[in-house]
Amino acid sequence: LVAIFHNEVNTFFLSVFEDIGWGLVFIAAAIVILAVLIWRHNLNLLQRYWNRWLGGIFFVLAVWGILSLIQYQNALTPNGLGGSFGRVIVGSPPLNPSAMEIFLGVLCIFGFTIAGFLFTLPLQSFNFLKSLVIWLYSLIIGKPTRKIPGQDKKQPSQHIIQPRPQYESKPRLPPEMEQPLVPPEISKSTRRLIEAAEKAAELKKAARSADTISTDQNLRQVAADVWKKYGQSGDLVEIEGWQLPPIDILDTSPEVQFSEADNLQRANLIVDTLASYGVDAKVVQINAGPTVTQFGVEPGWDTKYKEIKERDRDGNIQIRREEISRTRVKVERINSLANDLALALAAPTIRIEAPVPGKSYIGVEVPNMTSDMVSLRGVVETSAFQKLVSKSRMALALGKGAGGESISADLTKMPHLLVAGATGSGKTVCLNTIICCLLMNNTPNDVRFILIDPKRVELTQYNSIPHLATPVIVDTERALGALRWLCQEMEQRYKKLATAGARHIEGYNKDKTGIDKMPYLVLIIDELADLMMAGYDEVETNLCRLAQLARATGIHLVVATQRPSVDVVTGLIKANFPTRISFAVTSQVDSRTILDGAGAEKLLGRGDMLYMPTEAAKPKRLQGCFLSDAEIERLVYFWGGQRKEEPDNLKIETLVATAPSGTIDGHRRDPLLEQAKELARQHEEVSTSFLQRRLHIGYPRAARLKEQLDAVLAQEEGGPVNEDIMESVDEEEGEEEI
Repeated sequence: LVAIFHNEVNTFFLSVFEDIGWGLVFIAAAIVILAVLIWRHNLNLLQRYWNRWLGGIFFVLAVWGILSLIQYQNALTPNGLGGSFGRVIVGSPPLNPSAMEIFLGVLCIFGFTIAGFLFTLPLQSFNFLKSLVIWLYSLIIGKPTRKIPGQDKKQPSQHIIQPRPQYESKPRLPPEMEQPLVPPEISKSTRRLIEAAEKAAELKKAARSADTISTDQNLRQVAADVWKKYGQSGDLVEIEGWQLPPIDILDTSPEVQFSEADNLQRANLIVDTLASYGVDAKVVQINAGPTVTQFGVEPGWDTKYKEIKERDRDGNIQIRREEISRTRVKVERINSLANDLALALAAPTIRIEAPVPGKSYIGVEVPNMTSDMVSLRGVVETSAFQKLVSKSRMALALGKGAGGESISADLTKMPHLLVAGATGSGKTVCLNTIICCLLMNNTPNDVRFILIDPKRVELTQYNSIPHLATPVIVDTERALGALRWLCQEMEQRYKKLATAGARHIEGYNKDKTGIDKMPYLVLIIDELADLMMAGYDEVETNLCRLAQLARATGIHLVVATQRPSVDVVTGLIKANFPTRISFAVTSQVDSRTILDGAGAEKLLGRGDMLYMPTEAAKPKRLQGCFLSDAEIERLVYFWGGQRKEEPDNLKIETLVATAPSGTIDGHRRDPLLEQAKELARQHEEVSTSFLQRRLHIGYPRAARLKEQLDAVLAQEEGGPVNEDIMESVDEEEGEEEI
């Protein structure tokens, strides 16, 4: 049996060498490489570097062809070193090829080699071929000459070339230039041509001004085109005479597919890095998101052993290890290694969420190599958002979480939103997303906007939509008036609710349609810091009052600022805005100001944000939706094409400019002013020191109180009022009342 088996094996190997020769080495190497790739889970390298693998195959075919051209035969390789297949490669089947067949075989080998270089090094090969073609072209055609047209081709011989004449230091001018210049006479025909050219220039200037004037006509034409494309479809939803925009008005964005092999490699790197610092852990979950990938790290165990020495039967000492304690790895140990993990992963920064709410692992958020753009349409089309819209038309599409899940929210449940972040982090895009989400699902009878844009360029594009209760406010004084008007509108709405016996706006609108409904009012402020500088006390008081009481009346606030400092985002404002969004900030202090915790300073920017809803204890990381200017313009043109007459009860032609209560001509009134007036009636002369003694206050406050008292007495007597002394009185911290 052994002899028979041995003969069969020899026959098999002889037939293999007869067919493929020493090419068996190449096949064996390919099998080994494929096995290594499968074992290391790196099959994606075949797809990523397909050109190099194909180039390597061409190189192998070239070497195989060279082996077949070597005329060496023995019992092992009767068909040559390349075998029968090698002869097929070079196109010379017979064993003794002719010179022409050998030449053709060499050409085939040369072709395989060139193909290998083209696929392995495509850019370098292209540059080499380009240089080769240019060199051959210049060699065959020759370099182009630079002779001046009309120049004589014959050059004078050397013996008739005259030497260069020596000029004086001051060369003489030619006779025609020694005479004074006389302006040439212009004929009548030339003058006519000049006048015609001047008239043509004036006509061009007038045409440019006409183009400027016709800008509004072009915008109206664009609006008409948008309405013709999207507004005349039979599938549009019509509510109370208004047509809602179709979903096709928004753009789609292709999704980026992330490599699982890269995520597995980074997961192994996280485990190895933690192990190098003596922390036992393992990755149990990988959630790939649009900007970051969250690795769920489960802490391991810290096991302590003791060595026990014992003697065996022969008297030799044996050491045995016995486990004495086993405790979980503390979460703080993994948190303290955040910078070391970022260094090992070559990431700019990582964020550790310890622990992930509702999970038994720690979330290590690592930035992706390539980020995916989250489109508004991609979130709006999800089932979660559509389910939320069916319950409330004030649904907002915020973005996608670290695990790729879509995140939506209801503005009526927030009920107010505070947005903060550094310049360029994505605040204005977030505001545009909020506005467009409400425009996609609500008519002007359902929602009205009051937009305050101190920058004058961010929100003015919405001026033509019929949802505005007033044109976009860019002036600070009108913005303060808008806040006062909202406070008065809130009080009027409460009176209407009390008359109708309704507790909130949903109950009031239950049996009403059209203009009889009470629309939601959404106040959007793009920059709070500018308003706080103009009227600190009034803005803070009105915002806090609206945030506390306006929810039931359907008034909601969305406030954004790029300066999350304590003088802008005060404690009262934070207490009344439980729902907050923080984009990338510059320091941990700013993050604590807006979120009451760290984390926002490690965000990546460009829409990367931390969202803290009302019911959550920790913020959630999201990648905000991106909305292009073209999408906003299409949506604005769509609503502008069906603009109708606005209801009279919501027109704000002149905002309320009356001074708020508790002020004197718009300035804050001191609470002790009435007592000071009583003292002034009882005594003929009232001085600052007198007020300081009788009212038990400090001297600075007494001086300001004296100025206000003089102003009030002058008003009561009908005399002139000094406007310079009508300043607001701020009670200073540290004043001690005796």
